[in-house]
Amino acid sequence: MTKESENSNGAGKNLEHSAIVETYSGDMAEVLESDTEGLIKKIIHGEEEHSKEQKEMSPESKKNRLFMIIGIVLIAIALIILSFFLFRKNASTVPVAQQFIPIVFNDQITYLEISGLKKDQIAQAVLNDIDNTKVKVGGLEGIYPTENKKIIGLRRFISLTESGFAPGDNPLFINDNFLMGDVNSPAGPASELAGKDFFMLIKVRQTADVFAPMRAWEKNLFVDLRGFLSINTGSDTSYLLSKNFEDGIIENKNARILYDQNKQIVLMYIFANDNSVIITGSEAAAHEVLLRLASGK
Repeated sequence: MTKESENSNGAGKNLEHSAIVETYSGDMAEVLESDTEGLIKKIIHGEEEHSKEQKEMSPESKKNRLFMIIGIVLIAIALIILSFFLFRKNASTVPVAQQFIPIVFNDQITYLEISGLKKDQIAQAVLNDIDNTKVKVGGLEGIYPTENKKIIGLRRFISLTESGFAPGDNPLFINDNFLMGDVNSPAGPASELAGKDFFMLIKVRQTADVFAPMRAWEKNLFVDLRGFLSINTGSDTSYLLSKNFEDGIIENKNARILYDQNKQIVLMYIFANDNSVIITGSEAAAHEVLLRLASGK
C-alpha cells in the first residue's frame, strides 16, 4: 500500500471519529438543553406554589382578614362582658336559699308570720296556733316564726319578744337555730291531763356555754314565757313572779324547775344532752322531745 493510500485511510478514520464525537456532543447538548428547560420549569413552578402559599397565609388574604376581624370582635365582646361583671356597682345577686333542716322530726310544721307584732301579740298568735293545731295525739308541731316570709333565729325572736335571755352574739356557743312548738300530749301521770303543751328547744355547743345564761334568765323566765304557757298572773299566782327555780331530775336529766305552791311543775328547763336544752311546763312534752332528740342521733 502506498503512502498516499495510508494517509487517505487515516484521514477517513479521523473524519469518522470526529463525526461520532460531534453527534454525541450534539445529543448531549440537546439532552442538557431539554433537561435544563424542565428543571427551570420545575423551579418556576415551585416558586409559584410557594408564592401562592405565602399569599394565602398573608394577613392581607381576604379569608385571613375575615378571621382576624371576627377574632378581634369576639375578644372585645369578652372583655366588655368581663368588665361588666367586675366593675359594675350595686350588682343585684340572687340569694341562695338556706337549706332548712328541722332540729327534730316534726309531725306538722307551721310558719307563723309575726312581722309588726308586739310581745303579747306574738305570744297570743302562738297560742292561737297551738289551740287550732291538727297534729295527732302524741304528735309534735314545729312553729317557725317568720318576718316577711323568712324564718327568724333565736336572737331575733328574743329581741321581738323583749326576752331577758342573753345568748351572746356568737352563734357558735348558742345556736341561732331553735325550735318552738307544741306536743299534743296524751294523758300522763295523775297530775297531768291530755292537752297541747308549749315547748322551746335550744341548741348549744356544750352545756357549759348555756348554763350561766340560763341561770341568769331564771328571774325573768316565767315572766317572759307565761304568755306562751297561757298562765295569767293574778292574786293567786303572783308569788310565781319571785319564786326561785329548784334543782330537779326529769327523765333522768338534770333540770331546773319552778314549782307552784302545790309542788306542781309550772315551768322548767332540762339539759337534755350535751347540746340541747328543753324549756316547757309539761313532763309529757319534755318526754316526747327527748325521744325525738335521741332518735335523731
